[in-house]
Amino acid sequence: MKKFTKKIITVLITLIFILGLTACGESVQNKTTKEAGKKDVMRVAALKGPTGMGMVQLMQDEDEKKSALDYKFTLADSPDELVGKIINGEIDVAAVPTNLALSLYNKTKGKIQLAAVNTLGVTYVLEDGNSIKSVADLKGKTIGASGKGTTADYALQTILKKNGIDPSKDITIDYKMQHADLATAAAAGNTKIAVLPQPFVTTAMMKNKNLRIALDLTKEWNKVMGSDSKLAIGCIIVQKQYAENNKKDLNKFLDEYRKSVDFVNGNVDKASSLIEKYKIVPKAAIAKKAIPYSNIVYIDAKDSKNFMNQFYKVLFDFDPKSVGGKLPDEGFYYEK
Repeated sequence: MKKFTKKIITVLITLIFILGLTACGESVQNKTTKEAGKKDVMRVAALKGPTGMGMVQLMQDEDEKKSALDYKFTLADSPDELVGKIINGEIDVAAVPTNLALSLYNKTKGKIQLAAVNTLGVTYVLEDGNSIKSVADLKGKTIGASGKGTTADYALQTILKKNGIDPSKDITIDYKMQHADLATAAAAGNTKIAVLPQPFVTTAMMKNKNLRIALDLTKEWNKVMGSDSKLAIGCIIVQKQYAENNKKDLNKFLDEYRKSVDFVNGNVDKASSLIEKYKIVPKAAIAKKAIPYSNIVYIDAKDSKNFMNQFYKVLFDFDPKSVGGKLPDEGFYYEK
């Protein structure tokens, strides 16, 4: 009886062992099959406002599983929220200000590259009145501005100087307020002349019908810097190592992103709804009015070299720290 019991126990242990091996084998096989069919996820970050507005169709396609790649999107209110994540390699691709792109390239010793320019000038001079017809009319005036030491600030000062206005003597620039506060002050009539970016321009104008766009700083930049120049405010950057290891995927993303930009510019109503849906701008009504003035573009890095080098030289001459202390070399520009 004891021998019989031992035999049964031995058989049961053997069966359990065999079943265990089979289960493990199936588990490994299933895992391998799953991993083989799985697409790598590209980690993409974008800023709220014009720099991220061109991304919305791509975000929608990802949600509907229509995109060529799998994306994980991160949205941020300010560039500062992304800097640490980009430096630590937690983000593969990001839409950021152009000066930050070069700063990160210099700070990381070449680990970040510019892949495309995605936003041109978005800054305007608003006036509650009708006295400003040209840049020359700003002489002797007090204007409210936000973002001291930013690309928009340096662009404004460049335009003033090229028009014979000394920003330190011939005009008073009041930098006290942030974008939102300045927009509120302009809407309330407390600031008669304000320099603001989109979508704050639209927000203020919707609240105060007396406000008008007196000057488009992008057009004024082109007048003083030449027709080949561009006021490049936003761009797409990529981790250099990611670009080297995933060139095909990165190029697919850039193609999809270009189509998304075309969609936003060509389908303002639909794009505005998506922009509100993804909280890039609070309201679709604001986005709808802002899109035509937001200069959302797609320009490959290789096609942007000349005007970007010129633009970076302007920033560098104002303050080398604004671009990380050095002008770009060839390695900064990603080549498809």
